[in-house]
Amino acid sequence: MVIDEIGFVPITRPEANLFFQLISSLYEQTALIITSNKGFEDWAELMGDPVIATAILDRIAHHSEIFNLTGDSYRLKHRDSILSP
Repeated sequence: MVIDEIGFVPITRPEANLFFQLISSLYEQTALIITSNKGFEDWAELMGDPVIATAILDRIAHHSEIFNLTGDSYRLKHRDSILSP
């Protein structure tokens, strides 16, 4: 399952609870790819509850390969070449 852009839009506490339930049901059952523009240190604020955020991150990080990508946005980098005639 691919979950793209967690943190791109605000998450309500009920949504965070539902997300926790989803992650818990998939935990050790399904391969996950999750993308986010937020670092783990920002997830407590993102989820509105540090306990839920910790529980989610614990399940996500267990048995995981974590890739932290840095640098310029591919979309922004190529924006000028796409818009230019």
